[in-house]
Amino acid sequence: MSASPSSPRQPSLSSDRPYDLVLFGATGFTGRLLAEHLSRSDAPVRWALSGRSEEKLRSVRQALAQHNPRCAELPILTADASDPASLQRVAQTTRVICTTVGPYLRHGLPMVAACAEHGTDYCDLTGEVPFMRTSIDRYHTQAQTTGARIVHACGFDSIPSDIGVLLLHDFLRARGHRMREARLFVKSMKGSASGGTLASMMNLMQLAVADRSLRRLLANPYALLPDPSESRERQPDLRSVAFDREAQEWTAPFVMGTVNTRVVHRSNALLADLYGRDFRYSECLGFGNGLRSAARATTAFAGLAGFAALCSNALTRDVLGRFLPKPGEGPSPEVMQRGRWRVHIRGFVDGHDRAQALLQLSGEGDPGYASTSRMLLQVALLLVETHGSARVGGVQTPASALGRTLAERLPSAGLRAELSALQ
Repeated sequence: MSASPSSPRQPSLSSDRPYDLVLFGATGFTGRLLAEHLSRSDAPVRWALSGRSEEKLRSVRQALAQHNPRCAELPILTADASDPASLQRVAQTTRVICTTVGPYLRHGLPMVAACAEHGTDYCDLTGEVPFMRTSIDRYHTQAQTTGARIVHACGFDSIPSDIGVLLLHDFLRARGHRMREARLFVKSMKGSASGGTLASMMNLMQLAVADRSLRRLLANPYALLPDPSESRERQPDLRSVAFDREAQEWTAPFVMGTVNTRVVHRSNALLADLYGRDFRYSECLGFGNGLRSAARATTAFAGLAGFAALCSNALTRDVLGRFLPKPGEGPSPEVMQRGRWRVHIRGFVDGHDRAQALLQLSGEGDPGYASTSRMLLQVALLLVETHGSARVGGVQTPASALGRTLAERLPSAGLRAELSALQ
């Protein structure tokens, strides 16, 4: 992001509403990071802070003003996720709502409802498939009518996956190929687990234990399609340690793979089956070749299975919750700065068993906090810039809503992308 500070009072791209962007949840850990990034940006937006506590919002504003004095006049809008009327008032004042208030299945739907009703664009960080499914079922049609773009999964989950697959498709198509399959390998990931993400995962596991229909939804690779019962190509969700012969490396399930794959398939459907109805997509942790790599993959899988087992039992879940970060908590700036991540996406085309293209994506900073907050901010700013009569409303994904325009902005979020032909 640019180091030059932005002014909350700069002219807007249009004057139909008092604000261009409202950060809802600005007193939470990720919300504060977003506010700090925006205060250092030169984006010409009128923005405001929003949350439950006016006192805490004033404290955030005061901290921002220490490095950007113009932020001392930032507007403050109090609103509570449990008070739909307050969310309606906020949604009417702005062109875009950027919310970090989760777990979203528990707290997020009233804000989606307010934005869908008032034609307000919306973006969030959710990685909760049931929340996105409910959002689609309840508000997609209304958002299409009002023009509201409801864009879920705008952080590390699921922008690298969603935009990465789109970039790989374009790369192969430019060379005369149709991409029939893509496989994402998480090559390295150093960072702290987000308190909000952990709370969402534990909440979902708790609900899934008692709800068979929820378990079926979570297991469905097409859970976010317009019609989730639609029959398509069987998908290769990884459920154990395996050796990928094509990539020549040991693999284990990636905890967010069952979210990212669903988002990618929804993008494909909303983009008129751009990748084809028979497109296959999978994600995993990649550990390389050799016995040591096999042992690391086995250890990672055992850890994931153990965590799932602890979260599925009420007693052990409560004990575990005492030691894990809480929503709104996060690491120190030094720890976030030391974080990093790197993923590879291999692209396969008709007539070839070997991958024909490789996309390497990487980012500096903790993936769940530093990278995620920068990615979410770029989505929010692009929604502001593209807010107008040409919008296609509905419950969208990063790729279907912003696509290649967002891809061009990834360097501003600290992401690096390198495409290369294989074979």
